[in-house]
Amino acid sequence: MLEKNKKLLVYKWLKSLRFPDGHASNISRLVNTEECRLYGMKSHDCHVFIHTLIPLTLRDLFPRGKWDALTEISHFVRDICSSKLNVDHIERLEKNIIETICKLEIIFSPSFFDSMEHLPVHLPFEVKVERPI
Repeated sequence: MLEKNKKLLVYKWLKSLRFPDGHASNISRLVNTEECRLYGMKSHDCHVFIHTLIPLTLRDLFPRGKWDALTEISHFVRDICSSKLNVDHIERLEKNIIETICKLEIIFSPSFFDSMEHLPVHLPFEVKVERPI
């Protein structure tokens, strides 16, 4: 999806990142710039990556439409994991996630999608039935 030089730019930026104590682990030690890969991310690191780093990292690297779709899914995950949600906000999330998934289906190849990529469509309903996750 990204050219090799842009991937290298992203991984070098990730290698230089520093977070406040307790916010996330040292993501820079998980970066392998030679292979352009991340290794050994914990679940909290993945949340930090999805909530904050994806919109920041990819802003100047993708065209506006692709960046918008990735940012929308990032904001959805952040919002659905919030400890305080009201019914109106959940209903808005429920409506918007369908459009976001459609945008992502346009960007990514069909082989990328399996049942897990469609899971966010069901999460707002689950939050309404149970409670915030």
